[in-house]
Amino acid sequence: MTGYRLGVLLGDGIGPEIVPAAVAVVDAALPDAVEWVELPMGLSAIGSHGAAVPPETLTGLAELDGWLLGPHDSAAYPEPHRSELNPSGAIRKHFDLYANIRPAKAYEGGNAIVPGADLVIVRENTEGFYADRNTYAGTGEFMPTPDVAISLGIVTRHAVERIARTAFELASRRRKRVTIVHKANVLKLTTGLFRDVCREVARDHPQITVDDFHIDAMTAHLVRRADAFDVIVTENMFGDILSDLAGEIAGSLGIAPSLNSSDTHAMAQAAHGSAPDIAGRNLANPIAMMLSSAMLLDWLSAKHGDNRLREAAARIERSVRAVVHSGVRTRDLGGAASTTEFTAAVAEAAHSEKQRNRT
Repeated sequence: MTGYRLGVLLGDGIGPEIVPAAVAVVDAALPDAVEWVELPMGLSAIGSHGAAVPPETLTGLAELDGWLLGPHDSAAYPEPHRSELNPSGAIRKHFDLYANIRPAKAYEGGNAIVPGADLVIVRENTEGFYADRNTYAGTGEFMPTPDVAISLGIVTRHAVERIARTAFELASRRRKRVTIVHKANVLKLTTGLFRDVCREVARDHPQITVDDFHIDAMTAHLVRRADAFDVIVTENMFGDILSDLAGEIAGSLGIAPSLNSSDTHAMAQAAHGSAPDIAGRNLANPIAMMLSSAMLLDWLSAKHGDNRLREAAARIERSVRAVVHSGVRTRDLGGAASTTEFTAAVAEAAHSEKQRNRT
């Protein structure tokens, strides 16, 4: 393929600031290769289309090569939209985006608690205790009486096998170590099945070193020695918690990217939320969204065999790191740069590297 059509969903809060920042950096790293298609999502879509994720948005996304999803602030939506599946959950469920890949890599010159941290959390994205996605219809959370609330924790062999394969294939391209995180001493059947099926998949990857930890112990290990881990595979809720912790350990949740993917579709989405307290103030750190976009390019490269995309993804990551190392940083990283100033610096670095490579 010579060109790609990628969706843009600006979202809420800081989304209209950080998503265009990512678009600008992709265009600088991969000029004239992407056609951007903006689709409605979030509070503005409720006003214009009557839904946070209108049907035409889902139809449009299906026709694209991938898309960038801005953060949402569904807690601020008017009812009945507030009680419905949130936008990211609705899109993930519609396209069965079962793998949530969340890297955490410390930046030289950043605020990392563990400076050598370089790990990836591979989070199963469709089951577990997350009631917004673990059933075909309805919700996995209900109240039989006003005083009793019940949540289902669902684990299936099919879902564990495919997320485990994702983790082991990723580890084979990295430092060849997988850590399985569970709570099988208490949740013996559910997370016990998760652990055991991951172990079964490990037999097909004898070159990978495998260990496992209980979730509570894993939190302590990450704080003490995050630099000792490579790929961590776990269920939905544990992965969500650990990835936020790992993002802060690496320096800031503002630098924590993620990719939601299936075998056929992928969505770039920063791991952090919509930060309404700083929305519209040109203070947001766009790194997570930029790096999420780079992850999408890398995924598309593997899908289409297009090395241009892999090179552009690496160029974006190098440019972000170079700018942070140079001292140009947003407030959460101890600097004073605005969103637009930081974006301009990264775009210039990516463009300059691209020009040097041409000569």
